[in-house]
Amino acid sequence: MSAAATSASPDPGPGTDSRQALLAYGALGLPLAFAALPIYVHVPRLYAEGLGLPLALVGAVLLAARIVDAFTDPLIGWANDRLPRRRLWVALALPGLGAGMLGLLAPPAGAGLGWLFLLLVGVSLAWSVATIAYNAWGAEVAHTPLLRTRYVASREAFGLGGVVLAAALPAVLALGADEATGLARLAWLFLPLLAGFGLWTLWRAPAVPSAGLAGQGAGRVPVRATPLWSGLRATVRDAGFGRLLAVFAANGIAAAIPSATVLFFVADVLGAERLAGLFLVLYFVAAAASLPLWVRVSQRIGKLRAWLAGMVLAVAVFAWAGLLGDGDVFAYALICVLSGLALGADLSLPPSLLADLVARSATGRAQPPLQAGACFGWWNFVTKANLALAAGLALPLLALLGYAPGAREPAAVTALAAVYGFVPVVLKLGAIVLLWRWRAWIEPDVPSADGLRKATVCEGVQS
Repeated sequence: MSAAATSASPDPGPGTDSRQALLAYGALGLPLAFAALPIYVHVPRLYAEGLGLPLALVGAVLLAARIVDAFTDPLIGWANDRLPRRRLWVALALPGLGAGMLGLLAPPAGAGLGWLFLLLVGVSLAWSVATIAYNAWGAEVAHTPLLRTRYVASREAFGLGGVVLAAALPAVLALGADEATGLARLAWLFLPLLAGFGLWTLWRAPAVPSAGLAGQGAGRVPVRATPLWSGLRATVRDAGFGRLLAVFAANGIAAAIPSATVLFFVADVLGAERLAGLFLVLYFVAAAASLPLWVRVSQRIGKLRAWLAGMVLAVAVFAWAGLLGDGDVFAYALICVLSGLALGADLSLPPSLLADLVARSATGRAQPPLQAGACFGWWNFVTKANLALAAGLALPLLALLGYAPGAREPAAVTALAAVYGFVPVVLKLGAIVLLWRWRAWIEPDVPSADGLRKATVCEGVQS
């Protein structure tokens, strides 16, 4: 976005750049992230090992639930733009999220695949409604590229706090009992956290500016009476958004495979099951500590190049994970810290780039501008699809290679180490190539030899 365009946009409201405003907006990120981690890290093991369900079928159910999201998340984004009252959408979604998490993490005796599927769909639906509205809220309330990065960083800092709590508390809450008991207690603890932090955001976060002419605020524009499917297609086919979404997907799957298999890796490769919570805490605390660093780096070299640097760091660090074996806990702890630093870039910069795209689309283009709700609907779907594809592909692949939870056979352990450590590196390298190849589409201000020509062709094709 040019300086002229930024200065032409009216201030969305008093105090939107104050520390209180940033904290109040970011607060809801804690319970939303708290809810996400157990679904993809603890639920597969809870239902496969604790309830005795087949590992491959648990992965298939996770994938099936995400197929439902393929339809619901973009629709939620479209509906958000038709009724752009972000605060109301969040308030309506939170009670369902709390009830669903309780049923998912504290299942009744005899709960099977049907229970798992229904609860996953219900939790996912409530989480999507809240998250899509919440992310669009942050994109619209900030009126400069730097402020958008700060709002995202605030949200992700609280989110990482929620992830750390969700990672550390199951073992603490178990108090000598089994993991299932700890997760059930975690679900009950989630309810007051959701209420407290949710009310903080709903009551104290700055309001989104009123709809006006295109270019006002952070891309908030009047919603035209666009037919549902054509509107969704137009959003995902936008040149810059489509390419950013593709990079985000490739990079997200690379990060999601370790998330789905980390507990198995720590238990059966490292032989350090009791340290699993500590490793997760190290990883996410390092990510939280790195957020201010990535904000500063993005100011100096641009958001896209800063994100690229984070990806390169992740590859350089995580390439060693697949070589670890029994007892290599110190080496793995170092990998957790360094890859956590790289995670800070993944969390703070892609959503900020998306918010910039939405704002930029509202100024000086002939075609209808991007709508924040629709964009974050697709974004949310890809976020969950990444995690589900990782579980739906990695867990059956491990079963095919002869691995089962608790296996000690060398071939099975080697297969687990390879899937956990090497497959994500290959996918991350693919994301790096795509990001660099499409840099002029995603962040037009990034210099490149043919950037001006690509931008000109892009505008001509879309007009």
